[in-house]
Amino acid sequence: MSGCDEFHCVTCSDEAVPMHVRRIDAERDLALCVDGDGGRHTVEIALVGPVGVGDRLLVHAGVALAAEPA
Repeated sequence: MSGCDEFHCVTCSDEAVPMHVRRIDAERDLALCVDGDGGRHTVEIALVGPVGVGDRLLVHAGVALAAEPA
C-alpha cells in the first residue's frame, strides 16, 4: 500500500512503538515494558509469545505485534 511502512498502522494512522520487556506475567500473557523515554506500559504478548526479559517488542495500542530476542 502506498504511504505505509512498518511503523505506521494503516487503519488508524497511529505509530507502533519499540519497547523492551522488563517483567513477564506468563499466566495472563502480559509484559511490563519500557519505551525509549522510560515510560512503563503493560503490553499483551499473546500474538508474539513466548518472549523473555530484555526482548524488544514493537507495540501498537498495547499489543505486541513483533518481537526480537535480546
